[in-house]
Amino acid sequence: MNLYGLIGYPLTHSFSKRYFTDKFIREKIKESSYELYEMKTLDELPVLLKKKTDLRGLNVTIPYKKDVIAYLDDLDDASAERIGAVNTIKIYADGSTKGFNTDYYGFRQSLTEWLEKRGESCSNFKALVLGNGGAAKAVIVALQDLHMEFQIVSRQKSDDSILYEQLSEEILNSHLLIINTTPLGTFPKTEECPAIPFQWVTKKHYLYDLVYNPAETVFLKNGHAKGAAVQNGLKMLELQAEKAWEIWTNEENLWSV
Repeated sequence: MNLYGLIGYPLTHSFSKRYFTDKFIREKIKESSYELYEMKTLDELPVLLKKKTDLRGLNVTIPYKKDVIAYLDDLDDASAERIGAVNTIKIYADGSTKGFNTDYYGFRQSLTEWLEKRGESCSNFKALVLGNGGAAKAVIVALQDLHMEFQIVSRQKSDDSILYEQLSEEILNSHLLIINTTPLGTFPKTEECPAIPFQWVTKKHYLYDLVYNPAETVFLKNGHAKGAAVQNGLKMLELQAEKAWEIWTNEENLWSV
């Protein structure tokens, strides 16, 4: 049996088990299973790896995308090391582990496809990035590679971010792409929403929420009410999941050794 799974806490909002289970059935992938491993601390990860010797790969979600790096043997230079966050772990035949970040690919690809379908180009936008956690790190590197100017907005001010209270009409008018990388609004706490001044959101704005459950968060509802274009994180999740599968199953990771 080839076993895959997701680690994080809590995991009530995850779509991964359903997605990969459906994929195994649809593509007739045999002897494969995907499970959820809810962990209150990452100290449980080495125990899991030792106990489940048939594990071939893991996804990582909130709140461990940054902290999990300390538990891994290696990092992918092109993604995880550069971003400073991991959402995919590849487990080799000898039990060693390597971290990757497929959030970068999923976000970048879904953003460019969305804007192109609406006749827009990434170069036409400045962005506000709401949040500064592990998901935000992947978004920021993607925006840098797309040569898009951006401003990070956080609940705690730092050298590279501003506070939500500092968002002005001028800033909203000049940053027409607003990306929510926080978990605010995720099921079951669907009433939560990033505290941006929606009174200054217009039909010229594009609101992208990395949250996918519910399909329309309060963040997106408020933007839609102002005439803004909106997109949730489902397409990003599908793209990053397929990239993770590619990493887990490529020929480098043959288990016949």
